[in-house]
Amino acid sequence: MGFSRARERISDLAGDDLSAAMAGIGMNFAVSAATNPNIEDTLLFASIEGMEHGDLRVLAVLVAWFGIHGSWVNADRLISLARSQRSIRVRALWTALAQWYRQDRRFARLCRLHRGTPVDLLAVGTNFLMKKRGEDPRFQGTALRVPAGVLRDRPADVLSPTELARRHPAYRYRVMMGPSYRADMWAALATQPNLTTAQIARQAYGSYATAAAVRHAFAVVSIPDRGLN
Repeated sequence: MGFSRARERISDLAGDDLSAAMAGIGMNFAVSAATNPNIEDTLLFASIEGMEHGDLRVLAVLVAWFGIHGSWVNADRLISLARSQRSIRVRALWTALAQWYRQDRRFARLCRLHRGTPVDLLAVGTNFLMKKRGEDPRFQGTALRVPAGVLRDRPADVLSPTELARRHPAYRYRVMMGPSYRADMWAALATQPNLTTAQIARQAYGSYATAAAVRHAFAVVSIPDRGLN
């Protein structure tokens, strides 16, 4: 029996584990990087750290990362995760990021997560700073009010797509095949070829049927080609 993507329980990421996961998806923090962490899990918990716990450094790097790598995010999974959040601030962030990244229509459903009055990033001082410095251009007209200069915009804070594709197997397969559950399953098998179908599905948060199809295809292309005698 297959399992439901939406009901699959994810493990909370916080503290050192979150830092390692963020480094593992190409955010340049001075920690040892986790190996092939799930991209959407990491983005979700980074957004919680930034919006609920007030870590503006994490939030700045998250925004920079999304601006560079958003095209390779599994939008279906990210939308499901963001919808599961009750935090108005977290939902406002993902709405704002989708509005900023509006050229990618895959994220259109995120724009409906937060409606009504935009949320101030800062607990105090937002109006004063916006009058003094103006607004962060990435968030103009979005669900989140961010004064200019509060979140530094430095591309060097994250790896380039080429660098990340070398280090993160799932990201590399997403670049080759498109950002999907199937691509993550191929990456899982490429690094752990003895995984069962159920393990593949669980690890990639995909369906059992898709995992079975990927496992069959992987077996076909893995047959050694001995050529013609």
